[in-house]
Amino acid sequence: MKSNIDEVVKIIKESDNIVFFGGAGVSTESGIPDFRSVDGLYNQKYKFPPEVILSHTFFMQNPAEFYRFYKDKCLEPMLKAEPNAVHLALAKLEKEGKLKAIVTQNIDDLHHRAGNKNIYELHGTSFKNHCMECGKSYTIEDILKADGVPHCTCGGIIKPDVVLYEEGLDQNTIAKSIDAISKADVLIISGTTLVVQPAASFINYYRGNKMILINLSEVPNEDRIDYVVHCKAGEVFSKILI
Repeated sequence: MKSNIDEVVKIIKESDNIVFFGGAGVSTESGIPDFRSVDGLYNQKYKFPPEVILSHTFFMQNPAEFYRFYKDKCLEPMLKAEPNAVHLALAKLEKEGKLKAIVTQNIDDLHHRAGNKNIYELHGTSFKNHCMECGKSYTIEDILKADGVPHCTCGGIIKPDVVLYEEGLDQNTIAKSIDAISKADVLIISGTTLVVQPAASFINYYRGNKMILINLSEVPNEDRIDYVVHCKAGEVFSKILI
């Protein structure tokens, strides 16, 4: 049902068993663009849609073009970004013992940088990378300073610890995410279209009656959600910080 911001804020503040499920819209308020959107700059610079470039097949067949896009559209905006009101409010709720887990589709590390600890990163993180040959770890800075395709000291290609299209999610992360959602009293959904599978199906494991959607756009089957607020997430979470 349609709700107002104050009603949702009251529910959040009064709960001590919250799980947050978030997507790209959470980080757009930090200046990180949704890389799947097609803008003028993208059309001028890239010959393939983002979903093709960010696929396992494309990475294996054309790592140079993959990294050209990935560094430009993903890594550089992530390094410049800072946690916004949503990230900071969630960190506050966790410190107060109210927020039990964050389940995120984002790879930007902003929840960690805001101070949250219990985070399930469904699609991995760009801040960790590994050599595909020997497994040696590398930082995001190592990737950015590499000329073209980053290579390990052993000569192997370095791959981001992110889940590309065509790759499966980590089973342990899935299990922990579903367990957290199923035990929550309040489930907050924000910044996601709820169309990317299998992650979108995780909310079906929620058993409570306080499922909250905070989103600019509508999502499929919105009538099944208990409380709906169409606005930027920051408008709601900035009130949590007060």
